[in-house]
Amino acid sequence: FDDCKGNNKLNFEVSNPDFKVERDGSLVALKNVSEAGRALFVHARSEHAEDMAEILIVGANEKHGALKEIFKIEGNLGIPRQKRAILATPILIPENQRPPFPRAVGKVISSEGTEGAKFRLSGKGVDQDPKGIFRINEISGDVSVTRTLDREAFANYELEVEVTDISGKTIDGPVRLDISVIDQNDNRPMFKEGPYVGHVMEGSPTGTTVMRMTAVDADDSSTDNALLRYNILKQTPTKPSPNMFYIDPEKGDIVTVVSPVLLDRETMETPKYELVIEAKDMGGLDVGLTGTATATILIDDKNDHPPEFTKKEFQATVKEGVTGVIVNLTVGDRDDPATGAWRAVYTIINGNPGQSFEIHTNPQTNEGMLSVVKPLDYEISAFHTLLIKVENEDPLIPDIAYGPSSTATVQITVEDVNEGPVFHPNPMTVTKQENIPIGSVVLTVNATDPDTLQHQTIRYSVYKDPADWLEINPTNGTISTTAVLDRESPHVQNNIYTALFLAIDSGNPPATGTGTLHITLEDVNDNVPSLYPTLAKVCDDAKDLKGVVLGASDRDLHPNTDPFQFELSKQSGPEKLWRITKLNSTHAQVILLQNLKKANYNIPISVTDSGKPPLTNNTELKLQVCSCKKSKMDCSATDALHISMTLTLLSLFSLFCKSFP
Repeated sequence: FDDCKGNNKLNFEVSNPDFKVERDGSLVALKNVSEAGRALFVHARSEHAEDMAEILIVGANEKHGALKEIFKIEGNLGIPRQKRAILATPILIPENQRPPFPRAVGKVISSEGTEGAKFRLSGKGVDQDPKGIFRINEISGDVSVTRTLDREAFANYELEVEVTDISGKTIDGPVRLDISVIDQNDNRPMFKEGPYVGHVMEGSPTGTTVMRMTAVDADDSSTDNALLRYNILKQTPTKPSPNMFYIDPEKGDIVTVVSPVLLDRETMETPKYELVIEAKDMGGLDVGLTGTATATILIDDKNDHPPEFTKKEFQATVKEGVTGVIVNLTVGDRDDPATGAWRAVYTIINGNPGQSFEIHTNPQTNEGMLSVVKPLDYEISAFHTLLIKVENEDPLIPDIAYGPSSTATVQITVEDVNEGPVFHPNPMTVTKQENIPIGSVVLTVNATDPDTLQHQTIRYSVYKDPADWLEINPTNGTISTTAVLDRESPHVQNNIYTALFLAIDSGNPPATGTGTLHITLEDVNDNVPSLYPTLAKVCDDAKDLKGVVLGASDRDLHPNTDPFQFELSKQSGPEKLWRITKLNSTHAQVILLQNLKKANYNIPISVTDSGKPPLTNNTELKLQVCSCKKSKMDCSATDALHISMTLTLLSLFSLFCKSFP
């Protein structure tokens, strides 16, 4: 290395830390060369010049000593480069060149003197996409470009040059040829991240950052072609100041420049400002290209205005017994309607001990909808006075408080309505024995008129009496029977008979109240037991000891049902033909005692319940005697009645009930 001025303050830097260059110019390996790699660069710099040398290490796998033993730099400290026959210096081409094309842009030189040698160029831009941009004169080595270049499409092309003989065989190279496209200022700054919307709270201090505007320039970022500066071209609206905001020319930050007092959302024409922002390249010089965008800045509301009622007292009228909204309370609030600083919250703070009233906010109008949720009674109170306060969903800022205008009084007048009489109690319950005599008093009802100040009379009538068993005295409300009460009636459910009665006052128009009566009916032994089955078949062979199982049932309740007694009438003739045996409290069995001819027989049986007094039912069991062979019954010959017997038989099937004293 020689800077032609004495190499003052010469310094060497090596790309690989495993090597160093000593003061005498010797390149020394600090570790085994075989592990260091095959190439490195040495950068030499003095006060007046600098240069770079590429060192290729040959035979590194066989040599294991220091590079100092392989290669020694002496004398003028020159560092040799690898000897090449091709010299391909980098080429610089401005973008956007105008025709004519092709245009010469550089030259490749070869010291190889082989006859018939030719240059060959390859790589992206030649024989690879984008193809055909560059070409080389194979004889002279002149490199030319065939069209206009665009640095933003391709900023660099890395090509290879080689020398071939007449047959096309490579005799030198390839050598890298770098072509760089020189940038021109042909791209305007662009804002690509829009829409740009920023927010700033009203009353913010001067210098508050609102948002950042960022533009991009496709030109070379290392040149002034992409060096951007920002500026506000226009502000809309221009009040209260034409210069509400400032933009940092380098960073693009938009900040407030007015005092907090002017940044008052409630005094502005509109809480929205639009700024036309310009970005200019070339560092903002007049020759720079520009791009613009609109920044929208919204002044956000803070809760600096409490809600206030539009008047101190509201009036409402409601009929007694009615529920629903009775009055809408109106308030004013200067804050933003889209925020919790405007939305109202109402509270009843006095006059509602029975929780008869509720108040809710209408989300569209912000009004307070006062409602009656429990019916009011004129006779208890004809007037109500409520004290209501209003607040915002969001808390007020520290230096603002709710004042007297945030409370209001509501005067409510209750109108009297003719209310229907009320039965006491309702429902009414009474217990009676079934089968009581017609005309028996069941109950005397009691109904009162809530309209105590109107002094009305009440009359009674039957509303629903499913079995037509009852009547009511229209004046005194005494209910009596008009028919026998039957617990076993289909109109009785679970021993309870239900009827409805009306109480009608003398108002104009009259009002009606309804009362419900539940009569629980006690059972009386008024139903004889019934026997089942009443038709049966048996085999004619008494050895089979086959019989008929009978059961008894009773519609009454215990103790007027089982246990049942089953009996046969006395049998005529020298020998008994049948026997009845009790199985349990509700069942018995009739057994054939001797072989009988196939025929139909009527057997008189009696069944008695356990009521006091007991009731007996005499029933005939129709019995068919059939021939039975091999488990098959043949009753075809039993078409004539052979004998009739008046036997009293106790039914074998009945209800289980115990007698109660």
